Amino acid sequence: MNPSDAAVILWQHWQDASKIDELPASACPATRDAGYAIQAEIERVSGQTRVGWKIAATSAVGQQHINVDGPLAGRLLAGRQKREDEAVPLVGNNMNVAEAEFAFRMASALPSRSTPYAMDEVMASVAALHPAIEVPDSRYRVFTKVGGPQLIADTACACWFVIGQAAEVDWRAIDLTQHSVTAYRNGDVAGHGSGANVLGDPRLALTWIANEISTFGNGLDAGDVVITGTCLVPVAIRPGDRVRMDFGTLGTVNAVL
Repeated sequence: MNPSDAAVILWQHWQDASKIDELPASACPATRDAGYAIQAEIERVSGQTRVGWKIAATSAVGQQHINVDGPLAGRLLAGRQKREDEAVPLVGNNMNVAEAEFAFRMASALPSRSTPYAMDEVMASVAALHPAIEVPDSRYRVFTKVGGPQLIADTACACWFVIGQAAEVDWRAIDLTQHSVTAYRNGDVAGHGSGANVLGDPRLALTWIANEISTFGNGLDAGDVVITGTCLVPVAIRPGDRVRMDFGTLGTVNAVL
């Protein structure tokens, strides 16, 4: 399998907002490692800077949504980030959901190494915590059928994301597992959740991806932002909606659709 072949196919469909059933057999990854190799090629062929990472399927609901048995890591590209006052396009989007996510910005790198990173070590490398919204999508028509390696190749269903302002409170003193988040759609409450829905603790999710990227890549870089997975049931959206995710003392973040 040539990772470049798969990357060109997926990136073209990403740009066109079009879909495929699955990658052709000659370009289809059979393993997690092969999926991440394709991801790396997508970053290269896109010509865009990678600004960070996302974690897909950190909750039972998220895993059921894309039919996998554990989390997946995906790249966040600069051209897919929107400001809070910019419209997030939904053309060609099959998922049509918005997710509330804890986002960590790294102060220092966690390079690839042979021994796992501990949570305390990972958290010591964090500069800031931000509220975030992800509007995911897949380049596959039926994303529940293609399996983990193909979903990883497809950047773990990355599409659009919005990063809010950094929390101004001492977020390290807060129990993120118990911290509640409320979703609003067009001013009405659309859902509730908490950090416990993110692999049990957003900090555990960040530690998971630090070790995943250490194993299958070059590790996290200083300046990377990591969105750690939805902490509530994804909110159904359509063009024209306005979504606000309220993280309480940690701040709010908005998306215009």
